[in-house]
Amino acid sequence: MRQLLQNGDGFLTPYRGVRHHLKEQEQGSVVPKNRKEVFNLKHSLARNVIECAFRLLKSRCRILRSTSYYPIKVQNRIIMACCLLHNFLRKEMSEDHVEVQCDEFEEAMRDDNDEHIATIGTKPTWANLER
Repeated sequence: MRQLLQNGDGFLTPYRGVRHHLKEQEQGSVVPKNRKEVFNLKHSLARNVIECAFRLLKSRCRILRSTSYYPIKVQNRIIMACCLLHNFLRKEMSEDHVEVQCDEFEEAMRDDNDEHIATIGTKPTWANLER
């Protein structure tokens, strides 16, 4: 499947053959050595957050757990409805046991020294990494 993924508008794939050292990064034993390793690490962290969000939606909405044979337009509406319901529940429920599981996973993945990615931009440190 990975070989089918290509860069496009709004979608960047990880560098092939470049490790992201996610497990080693968690332990603090490895620091990315170049911009490609940094990118692959950030890509992997973002992917983990996205996968957690989909696990959360699937655990909440049974219709998302199996193959869908609805037309694409209906599938899009189902996903939107599930997301809207999820956001409503997040806003209205004081405590959500399903979301607590994702929060625990996210905390385990977060590095205390790593900053939250809220925007995409360049930093001087990026240019200083060896190429």
